[in-house]
Amino acid sequence: MIAIVDYGVGNLFSLCSSFAMIGADAVVTGEAAAIERADKIILPGVGAFGDAIAKLRATGLDKTVIAESKKGKDVMGICLGMQLLFDKSYEYGEHVGLGLLKGSVVAMDGRLPIGLKIPQIGWNGLHLVKDSHLARYVKENDCVYFVHSFYAEDCDDSLVATTEYGRPITAMVQKGNVMGCQFHPEKSGNVGLSILRAFCEGRQ
Repeated sequence: MIAIVDYGVGNLFSLCSSFAMIGADAVVTGEAAAIERADKIILPGVGAFGDAIAKLRATGLDKTVIAESKKGKDVMGICLGMQLLFDKSYEYGEHVGLGLLKGSVVAMDGRLPIGLKIPQIGWNGLHLVKDSHLARYVKENDCVYFVHSFYAEDCDDSLVATTEYGRPITAMVQKGNVMGCQFHPEKSGNVGLSILRAFCEGRQ
């Protein structure tokens, strides 16, 4: 069973529908006991990093996610949920993340060529950097759906794929049992479903 962490931030219905489409058993839960019983964990998220990490800590589920990941359970962050996995974010201040992946989350503003729209919204191709079970069904230049104004950098040890948006932007990461997608696999058609399927199949 896959636990989709409900801490008040995230597009949970679309995620549940996507897992149902691939025949996976997924539940939305804000209960630590249910997350501990789950085989795998999804950490979703939309909005601002500071608000999201504060809500996650207010529920105490930050400790649950960290503890379960340290036990070796697969944890996957999606969009803002992926950003929360890193050491820190500089989104409207400086905020400490979960520290499960090395790296920082920074603004696109000031780092992209002038004229590119921020946030990045829409379909963009993936450039595969290294092998990952999460990307086992992904082909070079497969397109997925992005909506974001911040991205992770200094994360070479976990970088799996980038996307080109005026510069290489971190798109997929994985370090052992901790992984994430900056894009929304649940909104990315068959490519997105294949990524969720790979997550369900595990590290074979």
